[in-house]
Amino acid sequence: MKHNFSSITIPEILEVGIDTIKNAGKYLVKANIKKMVVFYGEGMKDMFGMDFINSVNQESTLDIIKEFVNEDININAIIANAFDIPKETQVIVGIGGGKVLDVAKYVAFLNNILFISIPTSTSHDGFASSGCSLYINNKRTSVSARMPYGIIVDIGIIKRSPERFVFSGIGDIISKITAVRDWKFEEENKKTKVNDFAVMIAKKSVNSIARMPFNDIKEDFFLKELVDSLTMSGIAMEMAGNSAPASGSEHLISHALDQILDKNELHGIQVGIATYIMSLVQQHRHVRVDTFLRDTGFWDYVKTLNLQKDCFIEAIDLAPSIKPTRYTYIHLDENRKKAKDYIHHDPVLNMILN
Repeated sequence: MKHNFSSITIPEILEVGIDTIKNAGKYLVKANIKKMVVFYGEGMKDMFGMDFINSVNQESTLDIIKEFVNEDININAIIANAFDIPKETQVIVGIGGGKVLDVAKYVAFLNNILFISIPTSTSHDGFASSGCSLYINNKRTSVSARMPYGIIVDIGIIKRSPERFVFSGIGDIISKITAVRDWKFEEENKKTKVNDFAVMIAKKSVNSIARMPFNDIKEDFFLKELVDSLTMSGIAMEMAGNSAPASGSEHLISHALDQILDKNELHGIQVGIATYIMSLVQQHRHVRVDTFLRDTGFWDYVKTLNLQKDCFIEAIDLAPSIKPTRYTYIHLDENRKKAKDYIHHDPVLNMILN
């Protein structure tokens, strides 16, 4: 009998710690990289770019042959950049938040060259995944791009980012609890087949941080664990060949909110709230979700945002249409009713939503 084995791409470079951006040149030399193009987010070159450039200039074999400042995730703008990449480029380096990393990884994908991810915040797991979110025909669309060849995270930079970005990362990582349950629910209903190793990695990604002791979400150890967990989430998606182990009904609610709200909140903030709602619907680890979001201060932050119950109720009804080909808990009428009932009656949701 012939057996098929899957092949996945995982990062060759993973450096997480203090002052890693100042040592980035050494990591690139070790990986035998010579010529690179760098994409910066708005203001990132002034804030952190010189540390990266100085680290490159200290290595005689390294050369930055072109630089861009671009956070425009419209696919037409990205394609224009992609045709402007010198042919001798070996790697695209992205430095900044989620938008510029999406631009950089898609340019790398279009040119079939390597991508190095240097995030300046940990608001979600996109810095470690091959997926990106672009505007195509004026609609936000999830597309496949280049899996990072390298991930370099400077905890000192992450610590300086606004606290809301850490809360967003917290909300995104806890969502693996409901996402994995949704994926297994789909398999139980013969709608898909799960990858057991992807499930294991996704579970490890959330359990390693949800169970760890900490005093402050800005302490080095917690931030490093958050980065590690989000990285594992990205690898779980690469193993699965799709976003299912990291994105389920809770993400569909968040994407629906993006269409409803005049000004949406950070992705991970919306996802974290939706994760708690869906954990109640699933009757799956909702106490753990609540405890983690309470202990990290996530709920206290959400209370300051003046979020409305009506918007979440509307998003719950809209959510199944976001990905009609999936079959998560939110795709069932009775579960949408349960979710809306919880919004009205659950004490935690009554505390954080108006």
